[in-house]
Amino acid sequence: MKQAPIPYGRQSISEADIQAVVDVLRSDWLTQGPSIEAFEQAVAQYCGAKYAVAVNSATSALHIACLAAELGEGDTLWTTPNTFVASANCGLYCGAGVDFVDIDPKTYNLSATELEKKLAKAKAEGKLPKVVVPVHFSGQPCEMDRIAELSREYGFSVIEDASHAIGGKYKGEAIGGCRFSDMTVFSFHPVKIITTAEGGMVLTNRKDLYDRLIRLRSHGITRDPAFMEWESDGPWYYQQIELGFNYRITDLQAALGLSQMTRLDEFVASRHRLAARYDELLAQLPVVTPYQHADSYSGLHLYVIRLKLDEISKSHREVFEALRARGILVNLHYIPVHTQPYYRRLGFKPGDFPESERYYAEAISLPMFSSLTDEQQDRVVAALKETLS
Repeated sequence: MKQAPIPYGRQSISEADIQAVVDVLRSDWLTQGPSIEAFEQAVAQYCGAKYAVAVNSATSALHIACLAAELGEGDTLWTTPNTFVASANCGLYCGAGVDFVDIDPKTYNLSATELEKKLAKAKAEGKLPKVVVPVHFSGQPCEMDRIAELSREYGFSVIEDASHAIGGKYKGEAIGGCRFSDMTVFSFHPVKIITTAEGGMVLTNRKDLYDRLIRLRSHGITRDPAFMEWESDGPWYYQQIELGFNYRITDLQAALGLSQMTRLDEFVASRHRLAARYDELLAQLPVVTPYQHADSYSGLHLYVIRLKLDEISKSHREVFEALRARGILVNLHYIPVHTQPYYRRLGFKPGDFPESERYYAEAISLPMFSSLTDEQQDRVVAALKETLS
């Protein structure tokens, strides 16, 4: 009997999750109801942030976070090449330019050392960024203390793209608390650590940013008389005071997210157990297993290996395709953003960020999700051993 393929990521939906959604379906609220605020409060409390704004995707969250940071035409956003395109596209949505900072060879995160070098050069040229978006790749946080120090020195805003990282910690504190940033963004896509089917969230400790994020989420509209430009006509009244978007999440999605939050620590602990087991099982193979910085407790959204191509007889692509042919549905995170056709048309080219490109030439994301069984993991490792032999 043929065995079912093993995906690289998978959601975990319990009967309690299903019941939470059914309860909303039977309620008076499907879209903008009480579950949204409850979900926001649960995430903010977990992370130690004052405010949270749930939206329909992490891409939307990045967009409104950039707008709240007043990124616009004539400004520049810097991020890492080793990320999904949304981390860079959010700057373009605002009319700003985009540039990149190469990655650390161990963590695969935006390198604080390279950032410092690039900032010094940019200051001399009068081209400092308005916003920097460090991405907590695979769930491991960037060196946020150094990045925060640089933000104070050079005057840029910091938006943490923590799409991979809910449930993780940096220096013993939950990621999302915004101690080292202006805002933090989470993703709740099905392959992430918790899910709302599609969804995202922005967290912040600043009331001014929160007020603007709330408006930008829903067409730039306010019902708060304190923000209106003239007196309200009555209890039905609202004013559109800026150009916003329909980025609202639904009560159905928020109810699912709220239920998932009750198992967040369990999900992350399971991923850590699986990662430790991978580390042990892969120790003798010609691969580099993920490095974990001493200051971090990763959310472990991904488990990425790098092939020691000089020690094996197959190419990167041949290994990838052989694993998929064996029913191990590996993936690759990520194609360096600056090498995409759209970004090449903006002037970027291969060779601009060599560490990201070296990483891309060797990386493979193995299956990693909280319900992955030991038997499935053994299948993954056996297929990898067979392929590399």
